[in-house]
Amino acid sequence: MSVTLRALQTVVPSTVLIQEQVRDVFASQPGLSRLAKRLVTASFNLSGIERRHTVIEELTLDSDAADPLFFDAATQTLLVPSTRVRNELYITEATKLFVEAGRRALAACPGIEAADVTHVVTVSCTGFYAPGPDYMLVRELGLKPTTQRYHLGFMGCYASMPALRTAKQFVEADPNAVVLVVSAELCSLHLRTSDDPDTIVASSLFSDGAAAGIVSSRAPAPGEAALNLDLFETVITPVGEGDMAWKIGDEGFEMVLSSYVPHIIDQHIEGALAPLFAKDPGLAAAVAALGASMPIEEFTDAVEVLAEVAEATHLADLAASTELAEATELAELAGLLAVQGSPAEPGVLSGAGSAGGSAAPGFETDAAAGSVATLAAPVVALGASAQRTPVTDPTAELATGLAAATTEPATVPALNLSTAIAHWAIHPGGRSILDKTEAKLGLSEAQLVPSRETLRDYGNMSSATILFVLKAILDAPDTADGERLCAMAFGPGLTVESGLMTVVRG
Repeated sequence: MSVTLRALQTVVPSTVLIQEQVRDVFASQPGLSRLAKRLVTASFNLSGIERRHTVIEELTLDSDAADPLFFDAATQTLLVPSTRVRNELYITEATKLFVEAGRRALAACPGIEAADVTHVVTVSCTGFYAPGPDYMLVRELGLKPTTQRYHLGFMGCYASMPALRTAKQFVEADPNAVVLVVSAELCSLHLRTSDDPDTIVASSLFSDGAAAGIVSSRAPAPGEAALNLDLFETVITPVGEGDMAWKIGDEGFEMVLSSYVPHIIDQHIEGALAPLFAKDPGLAAAVAALGASMPIEEFTDAVEVLAEVAEATHLADLAASTELAEATELAELAGLLAVQGSPAEPGVLSGAGSAGGSAAPGFETDAAAGSVATLAAPVVALGASAQRTPVTDPTAELATGLAAATTEPATVPALNLSTAIAHWAIHPGGRSILDKTEAKLGLSEAQLVPSRETLRDYGNMSSATILFVLKAILDAPDTADGERLCAMAFGPGLTVESGLMTVVRG
């Protein structure tokens, strides 16, 4: 049974912020140090953003608000409202965006009416109230009072991915289920002036918007573009807990967004993708290229260790078997290990089984088990090869095959991600994040266009942003039926949420 995401719709507030104008306002605020002013200029200029949207109507240069709460246009001064004031505006304006996005999704989904919706999943991290947006959708859209409601709150920019995963699980449990997924974020409520670099960077990026879609097992109508939700994965990187965070302060929510985040993504994005690809038989070979690659010297040392490890015999048996599923399981193991540390770092993966080496963080293994884990991905490559003949001496045969791979790179071919997966929906958390992702994964400039254009025209709308990117890909005239899509979003933790999808046209 296929589970499909249909009728993706987006909504933004009517007030537009021109990036250059906002930059000048922030740079001119009283009390800013000279260094902070320079950082404001650099952050805004390098953001890749031209315009953003906000629910705060008084955030315009010509605002004539009699009693401004956020911006005094007469003096060009940013004000400092309390968290309560900010959240009260959230209650009013977020409800409008949630309801409008949900209404548009239902109107754009042929064959599905409000009465068909069985579940509602809402997403937001920029405000709170109860009864919340999930409740308001049921009331305002005329959904059944028995509609099951779930709210994913305060998770951050990646939260729409687990929302889609949850919706998929509902449909898999009940094929008759119809799930309305809606994300709405009012990030601009929490923008402020400050000397703090994290606050300055956040002020240059974040904005408001909402998006919604419908998840069910019903096939799209003729001519309708949709996405089959194939697989999802979540990974916490070994570092980054303090580099991206979201906390409640007295004067709004406070963002921690260090300049180290793009570097963390650059170092760990390959390992984060490995367990996702390992679940897909067609992409399992990517683990050998992404999740467990190692220098030739380490590879050769591992071969020598393997010859002395009795536990490796069962891996050799798998390498000679005809069951791709078993090889895929090994690939997943290798990917999970790779996530624990950069595979290129000696002693994190490959050193686990050598004398004096240390196990990957989070894994307690003895030398033998460490060696087996180190060699899991090369075994997968051998197991998925055309040579399936049994071996007389499994350990020696496997060692020979691995040694050959060190001198004949073609034995373990690297996967070209830009051709294996046609479309990439990368959460545009910032221009640097997109640059790092494009370079690290070897993607083409064209494959990052939907993410870059979303960033340019809307800014970072936290959890709603990835849905904007998915819609942009579906709306493109050259997006063809059957093409694969990989979606990725990043958030506090540092958490990486990813998913594989397939384009379907009714």
